Amino acid sequence: MRFRVIIWTGKTRDSRLRSLIEDYSERLSHFVRCEVTELKESGREDKAGIDRDLKRISDALRPGSVTVLLDPEGKEWTSQQLAEQVKTWEVNGTKEVAFVIGGPQGLSPELLARADKRWSLTRLTLTHEMARVLLFEQLYRAYTIVHGLPYQK
Repeated sequence: MRFRVIIWTGKTRDSRLRSLIEDYSERLSHFVRCEVTELKESGREDKAGIDRDLKRISDALRPGSVTVLLDPEGKEWTSQQLAEQVKTWEVNGTKEVAFVIGGPQGLSPELLARADKRWSLTRLTLTHEMARVLLFEQLYRAYTIVHGLPYQK
């Protein structure tokens, strides 16, 4: 299985957060192939900007990939529930899971409708850069749970 772990708009500018993402990406690579796709930001905060982001994200999604949108209105999972979901994807022979973080303007209705799953990391408001770190950390934690490896609780 491959995680097209992050499809997001914009770069992670904060070097400390970028370093954490790289660290968790390296750790995660021991369990699963990961690919990060950073898309250009539209730079607009109107419908045209959301439409451009939608097109870029849609073009980056591969046919047959399970699409998981990180969405504040999505379902919250515990780390254990995420681990169970990861295990289910593996058992079912899922080839690719794409985790999508939308742009600052949010997600388009078309993208919301296309998603296989909508996952809320937290009800708290996070910067997009922090959400990226949290996503990687939780995916790594899920794999340590699945494989029965020790990790901080």
